[in-house]
Amino acid sequence: MKPRVGISRCLLGDDVRYDGTNRLSTAVAELTPLVEWVPVCPEMEVGMGVPREPIQLLRRADGVRSGRESVRLKGVQSGEDWTDRMDRWAAARAAELAAAGISGFVLKARSPSCGPAAVLVHDESGAPPMPTGRGLFADVLTAVIPGLPMIDEETLADRRERERFLQTVRAFAVTRGA
Repeated sequence: MKPRVGISRCLLGDDVRYDGTNRLSTAVAELTPLVEWVPVCPEMEVGMGVPREPIQLLRRADGVRSGRESVRLKGVQSGEDWTDRMDRWAAARAAELAAAGISGFVLKARSPSCGPAAVLVHDESGAPPMPTGRGLFADVLTAVIPGLPMIDEETLADRRERERFLQTVRAFAVTRGA
């Protein structure tokens, strides 16, 4: 039986990115016969649509957790605040994924919603952005499913990392009885 693995939809070739494109990954294609993909696009599922305004993490004391930062998720041009909608949606979606028995997740690198690490956090003062955040969905996923193997598509491109990820996914599936 194949382990169920969540994946950012754009990595499967779906045109769901803000600019209507995708980030089809050849490393993902190599794993396709070995796993059952569970596609997720936080921006689409929270109602942002395609095409859409780019979003960014903005350091704010009144924000939500993003790695070790406190941030708001805002539209780059409009300043529309998506933080609360994304936070509520992410909690519900992560719970659904836990109930569905996912055993890993392949996330879009540096995405304000999906990036597992090194997501740019902007500052209202105009200081250069720092790669200190985590995508809001990725952060919630980590909290809801502790120990869930997660990797981004750039790391997955390395054959050894891909094999290591698949091994940890299989081990996680066994421990969860999936």
